[in-house]
Amino acid sequence: MFKFLTHRPLWVNFLAGIFLAFAIFFLFLLSLKCLTRHGQSAVVPSVTGKNFEEAGKILRKAGFEVVIQDSVFVDSLPALSVIKQVPDADEIVKTNREVFLVISRVSPPLIEMPNLIGYSFRNAELVLNNLGLKVGDTTFEPDFAKNIVRKQIYNGNAITAGMQIRKGSAISLVLGDGVGSNEFAVPSIVGMQFCDVRKKLDGSGVLIGAVVLDPGVTDTCNAWVYWQNPERFSDSKKLNHIRSGQTIDVRLQLNKPAKTDSLNSPEL
Repeated sequence: MFKFLTHRPLWVNFLAGIFLAFAIFFLFLLSLKCLTRHGQSAVVPSVTGKNFEEAGKILRKAGFEVVIQDSVFVDSLPALSVIKQVPDADEIVKTNREVFLVISRVSPPLIEMPNLIGYSFRNAELVLNNLGLKVGDTTFEPDFAKNIVRKQIYNGNAITAGMQIRKGSAISLVLGDGVGSNEFAVPSIVGMQFCDVRKKLDGSGVLIGAVVLDPGVTDTCNAWVYWQNPERFSDSKKLNHIRSGQTIDVRLQLNKPAKTDSLNSPEL
């Protein structure tokens, strides 16, 4: 079998081996151009923002393979729009290379509705935005907690936490208006010291609004209220009414004034 090798001198076989090695190496170098497509390059066309079908035609015509890398939901884009491409547009790459596309989903994914009851409007808005939901209409109802979420509404109906909802949906919020629902007569606080007034009003949820000090008043706690707005009675001598969360403005002086509320009406 190996007679053709043994019947010739060793130096001939050695030279033949060297020649064969060079021939194989030369053939390998020639094949690299074909294998690596040396010199066969093209500019990647821009397909971002185009429909996937149109983008595929453009890329294949330019000599590229198309691969969907991912799909995400973007409510501001039409379905199957190209959001991102890799390599980027205008890059020079070898032909027949794959171009990876990120496209917008046909339908938004389902997510769980969070529980926003008791959240402030600002926090509820942040939670909705982080989940890819929108803030719909905001309405108010009587409640002492101002701008606190009392109800969460989806498509006109209350929605509870944990229910499946499409990403991008709008959630309407019902907020507290900072005012209680029960009305009661405005209390008469003229002739009372300011600290006593605060205790009296705190128990009803009525707030103190503007406080105007007469000259010489330095200790507001022991100063006397001589004017209030709203007053207990209207000009027609009817009781004015107020609700929790509303305010009463006062003016303070050093000396105790006489009470102006002379009508016999029940106090707060």
